[in-house]
Amino acid sequence: MLTVETTKTWLSLFIEKLEMNEKYLNTLDESIGDGDHGANMLRGAQYLKAKLAEDTQSGSAELFRMAGMSFIQKTGGAAGLLYGQAFLHMSQSLQEGDDLLGILASGLEGIKKVGQAELREKTLVDVWIPVTEDVRNKRLTLDRINEHVISTKDFKAKKGRAAYVSEQLNGHVDPGAASCGYFFEAMLEAGVYDE
Repeated sequence: MLTVETTKTWLSLFIEKLEMNEKYLNTLDESIGDGDHGANMLRGAQYLKAKLAEDTQSGSAELFRMAGMSFIQKTGGAAGLLYGQAFLHMSQSLQEGDDLLGILASGLEGIKKVGQAELREKTLVDVWIPVTEDVRNKRLTLDRINEHVISTKDFKAKKGRAAYVSEQLNGHVDPGAASCGYFFEAMLEAGVYDE
């Protein structure tokens, strides 16, 4: 169930996972050339962590707006914009109701609006789309999230810098998909998702 408390827990657990897995995400990103996805995500996450520590009054919609602005301002690059738009769209959806499926669908819409990505193009939508379907069909588990992340090994990169080195990315998990996996793991662990 999505409440102010579970929203805060969800975002806090996501931050923890990014802190714990910064090096792994950087390693995944080295195949593209930058090797900084983990470090970039951590900047936005730690900025958000400080804001959450100061905040005692915001509702769920405001918390996701805060998350969106934190990632846009501090993460930088494509990841900051994509996550930022996802969170801002989720915030807008939360102003209309707390239906998890609708909120995730809005987040996905925000990502697609900016990234123009489709399924099987080795991006974070390769996790976001099937997770949203799993929520719709009441079958989301940690194992399924992991399967969606791992499946990006088999896709050909068609967006961003990765598209230029697509052949050498065969067999590599997409870093954005991996960080999205942490976001959805945090959602499950926070008790937001009710089967």
